[in-house]
Amino acid sequence: MEHFLSANVRIAYRVEGEGDPIVLVHGFASTHVVNWVEPGWVDCLVGEGFQVIMMDLRGHGASEKLFDPALYDRHLMAQDIANLVHHLGHVRVDIMGYSMGAMLALRLARLMPEMFRRVILAGVGDVMFAPPQSSDAVVNALLADNPRESKDAIGRAFRTFADKNSQNRQALAACYSTPRHQLTPDDLKTATSPVLVVTGERDVIAGAPEPLAAALPKGEIAVIAKRDHMRTVGDPAYKQVVLDFLRRT
Repeated sequence: MEHFLSANVRIAYRVEGEGDPIVLVHGFASTHVVNWVEPGWVDCLVGEGFQVIMMDLRGHGASEKLFDPALYDRHLMAQDIANLVHHLGHVRVDIMGYSMGAMLALRLARLMPEMFRRVILAGVGDVMFAPPQSSDAVVNALLADNPRESKDAIGRAFRTFADKNSQNRQALAACYSTPRHQLTPDDLKTATSPVLVVTGERDVIAGAPEPLAAALPKGEIAVIAKRDHMRTVGDPAYKQVVLDFLRRT
């Protein structure tokens, strides 16, 4: 992987293929490899003639580990993505984010709409309009000596995922301690690019996709049958709806 400095934070990134650029942004406790390489997304998109740009978010994977929750403010994390686009000399790109990556992509899409041709938001839904919930259960699960100590299902799931991916759990805990920003439908009026909202049918973490898509000027939805938050990303149906969206918009 290559690295660049974004606001003095060392960010790891990787570029594959040639053609129109598409930026892929992974979810919390994941990496570019786990979210995009291993499930076949890179091969799929390169085969469609795209240049695929991936990064490890700050605190994740091969990027710099930070332990101050303030350094994971979502505006700073979103700015890392914009800074990478500028670093590579691009002016306008497509972007696809999953879960936390989708939240960051949405932030950029509404604050810098001129930068994005098309936007794919996967693993998010009307949770974006809900007040942020306490992070304690997930943070405690991440920091526990024994993950079985946690009685919270989501906390245990993220802890297991983090361990499987050999992540720095202290950095992830700092990241998760920083609350996401609650949005209102009016906040999304400036996200004028075509946007595809993708959720698994059984994804209780994301919530319903319809309210989020309805608030976007050019929003539409796709639901992946019988998939939850963790299993949607590798489903062939997810790839197909994204390819269909990119081909016709």
